[in-house]
Amino acid sequence: MTVRFAHTMIRVASLEKSTDFYVRMMGLTILRRTDYVDGRFTNLFLGSKEEYAGPALELTFNWDHSGLYEKGTAWGHLAFEVDDLVGCVNRLRAEGVFVSREPGPMKGSPFRIAFVRDPDGYAIELLERLEEGGD
Repeated sequence: MTVRFAHTMIRVASLEKSTDFYVRMMGLTILRRTDYVDGRFTNLFLGSKEEYAGPALELTFNWDHSGLYEKGTAWGHLAFEVDDLVGCVNRLRAEGVFVSREPGPMKGSPFRIAFVRDPDGYAIELLERLEEGGD
């Protein structure tokens, strides 16, 4: 049996704000958009590779829903690896993105991490792999 991780779906309050965050600020690419008129929702698939070459992020916008969604106690975060953590955090902060954890080492890990919040308040972990002998 072959298994491929396909995507993660999150519900968003504003497709425009979330698209701006994930595409313009985070650098993902729009892979596919489908408007389901009968179901009154839109699915937008984003990724850093071709849709079936790597995992995607599915944004679901329910046309008749207003306000933010509850995250629930099982929710953790989405993680994105970046090549310049401090630069990425500074760029996002300049765009008004809330930084909930400043860049710093993660004990016992080969990564330096930071956390920001997307327009819906979802936690986004940004991680940068440290070189041998780094922090």
